[in-house]
Parts: sequence; C-alpha cells; structure tokens
Amino acid sequence: MKRFYAKTTAAAVAAVAAVAVTALLSGAQAQGLDAARQMIEEHRAKPVFSAPGPAFDAKSCAAGKRVLTIPVSSANPFTKNIALAMIEAGNEAGVEVTEWENQAQPSQWVQGINFAINEGFDLIDLLGGVDPSVIVPQIQAATGAGIVVKTSHFYDLTQTPHESVDGAVPLSFYKVGQILANWAISQTDGKANVVIIGSDEIVPTAPFVQGIRDTLQANCPDCQEVAYINAPVPEWATKIQPSVQSALLANPDVNYLIPIYDSMSQFVVPAVRVAGKTGQVNIATFNGTPFVIDLIQQGQVEMDVGESLGWIARGILDSHMRTLCGLAEPAELNVPFYIFDSSNANDAGTPADYDRGYGDVHVSGFRTLWGLE
Repeated sequence: MKRFYAKTTAAAVAAVAAVAVTALLSGAQAQGLDAARQMIEEHRAKPVFSAPGPAFDAKSCAAGKRVLTIPVSSANPFTKNIALAMIEAGNEAGVEVTEWENQAQPSQWVQGINFAINEGFDLIDLLGGVDPSVIVPQIQAATGAGIVVKTSHFYDLTQTPHESVDGAVPLSFYKVGQILANWAISQTDGKANVVIIGSDEIVPTAPFVQGIRDTLQANCPDCQEVAYINAPVPEWATKIQPSVQSALLANPDVNYLIPIYDSMSQFVVPAVRVAGKTGQVNIATFNGTPFVIDLIQQGQVEMDVGESLGWIARGILDSHMRTLCGLAEPAELNVPFYIFDSSNANDAGTPADYDRGYGDVHVSGFRTLWGLE
C-alpha cells in the first residue's frame, strides 16, 4: 500500500511538472506571437516623418556644393530612381547632384571617381551596392584630393564601413529581417516553417538573415528554418527556381518562403507553381520593387516590405549636406519600412510605382528641416 502510494505520488508530481512546463511554453508562445503582431501593426501604419537631426539652413551652408552619386548600376531601377530623386531634392536645396551613369562595372565606378577628382566635386556618394573594398586606390585618391567619400544604403547598422571611406548612411537590414520573420510568425499563429533565400556575397545579407533567425528563435518556439538557399546574384536566374522547388518537395511542411531581396521573387513564384504549392506556401520579401507589388495585386506574392525612393533620396542627401556643413551625421538612413499586402498594394498604382503608396509627409518634413519653408 505504501509502495503504491509512493508510485502514485511520483506520477502526480510528474504530471504537475508536465502541466507547468506546458503552461510556460504556451506563455512563451503567446508572448512571442503578441510581440510579432505588434511589430507588424507598427509597419502597417502609414509612415510618419521623424527628423534625423536638428534643423539647419541648408542653403547657407551647403549651397553651391557638388555631389557625385555613383549608383551600383544605372540599369537598376531602384538605384537609378534614388539618384534621380536626389538630383531633384538637391535642386531644391541649392546643392548640385550629378549621377555617374554606369552598368555595374567596377571599372566604370573607377571612371566616376576620376571624373569627380578632375571636376572638383565636394562629395562622392557610393549608392546602393558600390563596395568600397574593390576600388580602394581610387577612393584614397579622392580623399587625398579633399573629396569626402561616403556609402549609402549599403551597410547594416551593425557593420563597420570600410576604412577607406569617410562615412556611411547605413540601413537596418537586421530590422527588415525581424519584420519578415514576425510576418511569417503572425500569419501562421506561431507555426512558421521557413525557407530563406539569400545572396551571401551582398554585404548586408549576413545581418539581414541573422535578423530573421534571431526573431524566429525569440518569438516562436514552434517555428523552424527548414532550409537556407544561397544564390549569388549572377546565378539567380539559374539557381533559385530549381533550388526552391527541391526544398519544397523535400519539405512538405514549408509554409513560407523569404527571398530577402524581392527581385528574387520572379524566380520563386514559378518554383511554387511548378512544385504544386500555390495557395499552400506564401512569399514575404523586401524592397518594394514595382513588379513585386504587381505580383501582390495578382495574388502571387503575399507581402513586400517597401521603402519610398523619394524618402531614401532625401534621407541620403540630408546626411551628405550635414557632412558638408560640418554637422553630425545621422546614425542611420531616415526611411521608414512599410508593409504592402493585398489590403493596400493598389495604393502603389496599377501598375505599381516605386514611390507611390507611402504618402508625402517626407517632402515637407525635409524642406522644413532644411529651412526651405
């Protein structure tokens, strides 16, 4: 009788312990799901303007200054349109901004820097993917000639810019990773099985992917990263589709694909279709490229975290003018992240446009900040 009682007591204690563990796990799940949903709601709201620093009189301290922006490629609509918007904003502030047109060839970036040196520009902007490490001698020649050299929309906040440049206008790619992970968590009620598609040679990819992984771990004990596919940019057209198809066929429980740069979606969408997973596997991504927002309107991509190109351009120019005026640079690029999904994708236009759907509070916000109104 005593032995039976002892066994019963031990079983009861074990049962209570199991219930307690389950309760704790459920609490962690609920807390993580709440945190995920809160972040998503924050980025569903229309962007508001937040000044990146104190107001200053741009026309008195930066007027007449000359900036040469070298986009990673003038054939890339993303960086091309940022450069055009910088030129427009510079005209308002009295700063001459010139784009050095190129087709993503390092030799052309070198030519642009030599042009800036010969023409006596005040600042060179390496925009959206021009890696300083591949043109160090030319950067050193420019800084030796008294030209400030900065990168923009290239490094994550956690990364140290290359020692050859004078400064950077970084972006929190890590935060974008958090948003994408939290979207998958919230949409699956904490049951996301994710395949991430990245390009390891792109400098901010590592912190971007880490943001996804850290968030899945922190907010979703029942979520998992099923696979990671590394696709170098030159291999996107040949590697992404078959790799995604293979991952989907090998892992039938996958419910989210996260191509971290949204232009990858053109190869991910057909992979989902060919694998017979349409309606079962969703796609969440980043950049706000128009054709991807069009895919949201068509129901082929679920979500895209976008950035206003006009806002990016003014944020970059704001940082550069502060540098030229001897003022402190903002810690990061002043551009909010905004979620496009089926509820608001039409706001971007049909077909979608790079700069529609975000509102225009940044235009008057920067004009006031620069003392123009």
